[in-house]
Amino acid sequence: MTLLTVSNLSLSIHGLRILDGVTFSVAPGEIVAVTGESGSGKSMTALAAMQLLPKGATTTGHIMLGDDDLTQMDEAALCGMRGNDIGMVFQEPMTALNPVQTIGRQVAETIRVHEPSVSRAEAEARAADTLTRVGLPQDRFPLSRYPHELSGGQRQRVVIAIAIALRPRLLIADEPTTALDVTTQAQILTLLTRLAREDGMGLLMITHDLAVVADMADRIIVMRKGQIVEQGETQALLHNMQHPYTKMLFDASRHEVNLTAAPAPVPLLEVKGVCRDYHLPRKTLFGAPGTFRAVDNLSFTLNRGERLGLVGESGCGKSTLTRAILGLEQVQKGSITVDGQPVFTGTKPNLAVRRKMQVVFQDPFGSFNPRHRVDRLVTEPFHLLDSAPQGAERTRAIDEALTAVGLRPADARKYIHEFSGGQRQRIAIARALIIRPELILFDEAVSALDVSVRAQILDLLAELCSHYDLTYLFISHDLSVVRTVTDRVLVMQSGRIVEAGETAQVFDAPQHAYTKSLIAAAPVLPDLSQSVG
Repeated sequence: MTLLTVSNLSLSIHGLRILDGVTFSVAPGEIVAVTGESGSGKSMTALAAMQLLPKGATTTGHIMLGDDDLTQMDEAALCGMRGNDIGMVFQEPMTALNPVQTIGRQVAETIRVHEPSVSRAEAEARAADTLTRVGLPQDRFPLSRYPHELSGGQRQRVVIAIAIALRPRLLIADEPTTALDVTTQAQILTLLTRLAREDGMGLLMITHDLAVVADMADRIIVMRKGQIVEQGETQALLHNMQHPYTKMLFDASRHEVNLTAAPAPVPLLEVKGVCRDYHLPRKTLFGAPGTFRAVDNLSFTLNRGERLGLVGESGCGKSTLTRAILGLEQVQKGSITVDGQPVFTGTKPNLAVRRKMQVVFQDPFGSFNPRHRVDRLVTEPFHLLDSAPQGAERTRAIDEALTAVGLRPADARKYIHEFSGGQRQRIAIARALIIRPELILFDEAVSALDVSVRAQILDLLAELCSHYDLTYLFISHDLSVVRTVTDRVLVMQSGRIVEAGETAQVFDAPQHAYTKSLIAAAPVLPDLSQSVG
C-alpha cells in the first residue's frame, strides 16, 4: 500500500523544464529522503506535491495521495487537503511563523480553519497537546509565547506542531534543520522520526546533506537537474552507489582539506577576561533592570598564521564575541587586542585595528547590496584605508582578489544575482582579502552551502592559507567542517570556553561532557570504505 505516488511528473515554468519524469512513492509510516544540490528540483517536487506552484507552471504526470489525483483537484479541494492530509515544514521557521501572533493561536488556527465547529477553547486545548507532543510542554512554553521569545529549534518545533495538528497522512519537511546547531538538529530529526513512526505518517524529508538522513531514512532519492538519478533502500544505496553524482555527494560530505603547517606561535589576537552583559526588561515599574551575561570572563589567544575554530550551540555567545572582536560592541570587562593594539580606544572603535580585520558572513547574498556591481562590492573595505587605491591600481587590486578566489576579472562588472551561492561566497572572501587583513573571521561561512560547493570553498581556504598566510577564527556549528579547516578549537557553552586544544585531540578524545554531547549529536556518514568505489 502506498500513501503518495508520483508518476512520471514533469514540470515547466514559462517553458523552462524544471522536473523531468520524476517517479517515486511514499508508504504510510515510511521516511523517504530526497537529496541533491540546490537547483536539483527537490523543493519544487515538494511544492508540486502540495500543488503550491508558481505562476506559469505547467505539469504532466500524476501525483496520487491515496486514490486522489492532486493534479486534477480544484483550489477549494486543495485548500481542504493542505494541513488536513498533507502538512509541510519549511526551512526557516521565523518566516513561516507570524511574529505578531502567539504560538498557541497559530497552532489553533490550523485546527479551526479545517474544523469550523471546534470552539476556540477546544482548539487551544488541542494546540497545547500538540505543542507538548513536539517537546514544548505548557509549564515551560505557554500558549501565550510569541515566536521571538523562542530559540531557533523551539520555533521549528512550533512549525512542526502546526503541520501535524490535524494528524496528516503525509508530512513534507523541506530542509528543516539547515540553520540549526548540531544538538538541536539531532532533536528535530529524532522528533520527526518519532512522529512518523507513532502516527503511521509518511515523511518526505528534503535535504542536501546525506549525513543528515543516513540513519533516519528508510529510502533515499537522489536528484540532479530535475531528474531522479538513483533511488533505493538507504543502506543498500549507500553501500552500492551506482551513479557518479551520488558518489560525488557522498565524497563531498566527507571532504577533508590539507592545511599547511601553522608557523611558530606569535600572538595576534588576544582576548583577556572579556565579559559582555545585556540589560533585561524591568520586572516592576521602578525596579532596576536585570542583566544577562552573554560572554563570561572569556580568554584565549589566536596566533599569527593559526586557524582557530569556535564551536557551540546557538545562544552560547559566539556571535556576541564576534561583534566584540570586530569592534561593533563594547565589552564591560576585559580587553581585546590585535597585534598589541586595543580594538576600542575609549568609546570608539580603533580604526587602525579595524582595518586589520575582515569578516565573511553566513549568507553571501544578504551581505551584499544587490544594486551594485561586484567591483564596487569587493572594494567596500577600501573605506578603512587612509588612501584608497584609484584608477589602474584599484582595477588591479580587484582583479587579483577575484582571481585569488577562482573567479575571472571580467566578473567584476556583473551583479551579485548573476552568481550561484558558492560563487557569491567566493566574492565575499575576495572582499575580505582585498585589503590584505591580518585576521579574518568566518561566521558560519559555509553552513548555507551545498556539500559539493562547501567542499570547494574549504579547498579554497586551504589554498589561500598557503598563498596568503591566513590567520582566521572559524565560527561554525558544523563539527565536520571545523575539524578539517582548523588547527585548534575552542568549545563555548553559556558564554564560557569549556574546552580548548588541538582540533584532532579535542574531537577524538573530548574531556568535557558538553563537548561529548556536541560530537555525539553531529550527523556522521557510515564508513563505506569497503563499499564505495
